[in-house]
Amino acid sequence: MITRTTTSTPRIVALGGGHGLYATLSAARRLTPYVTAVVTVADDGGSSGRLRAELDIVPPGDLRMALAALASDSPQGRLWATIIQHRFGGSGALAGHPIGNLLLAGLDEVLHDPVAALDELGRVLGLRGRVLPMCPIGLQIEADVTGLESDPRMSRVIRGQVAVATTPGQVRRVRLHPGHAPATPQAVDAIMAADLVVLGPGSWFSSVIPHVLVPGLLSALRSTPARCALVLNLADEAGETAGFSAERHLHVLAQHAPDFTVHEIIVDAARVPGERERDQLRRSAEVLSANVVFADVSRPGTPLHDPAKLASALEGVLTRGSEVRPVAATAPLAAEGIMQKRGDEPWR
Repeated sequence: MITRTTTSTPRIVALGGGHGLYATLSAARRLTPYVTAVVTVADDGGSSGRLRAELDIVPPGDLRMALAALASDSPQGRLWATIIQHRFGGSGALAGHPIGNLLLAGLDEVLHDPVAALDELGRVLGLRGRVLPMCPIGLQIEADVTGLESDPRMSRVIRGQVAVATTPGQVRRVRLHPGHAPATPQAVDAIMAADLVVLGPGSWFSSVIPHVLVPGLLSALRSTPARCALVLNLADEAGETAGFSAERHLHVLAQHAPDFTVHEIIVDAARVPGERERDQLRRSAEVLSANVVFADVSRPGTPLHDPAKLASALEGVLTRGSEVRPVAATAPLAAEGIMQKRGDEPWR
């Protein structure tokens, strides 16, 4: 069991997947070396999907990206970050597979434990924190989607993370299979021992909301004494959140996890420039009992969060206030590296 730190060096836990989590980890490591990534495990596309189908393992792509984000700045750490991100070319069986995905798959087969596999590769990369799957088994996302039938009131069930993330319809609700998925015990311990827990940014329905659908993680998020922050996306995403306002992002999260609360919601100031719109967002944030912080956190000319700016915003969450966050009744708890363009789906 991890005990909560009482030193001046904070422990930060970041939850998410893909490029959103990479951004948070790149920011958090500027504040402390003790960063734990808790990563979604529902990816079914690209290399991750192939390895998952062939070997029945936790999909490794998002986990590999998190390891690269947290790799040591030593020459060895940077070299290994480059190695695990390298993707095989050619047209054979290895084409498209990143080396890190294959390493994680092999370590998992030898050690029979995805957490042990991640810890071993983390040692090679010089991590002082950890990368953990949110669940020790691979999961499947299932969504109710409208706008795909002639009758706009009708919904269709869409299965799989890639299908959900790219649907031309409007996602209304998502579920995980199997239901009542077990939380990774080490992830629960890390959340309970943290000084700051960060959820988002990322694909809202397929990388952010899944964390609150795992009962053990939701219980830990509700109960942790840590400061808790939600980082809102810079814009809506084509596919699952097309046309979503900032307020809509908050409401769908609350619908999936009633009584879930956070201390602060970090919103890029350019996304909500008008004071009237900001007041409306502040009112919407009451559904999460949260204060809204408007800050410049974007990288100019890109749709990405700037690590240094986001780090400054997260540091503010850590240092502001010591009020007790409203906590709902809970169930018992369970025991800047190499960035690539999304078009290539490099995280898989």
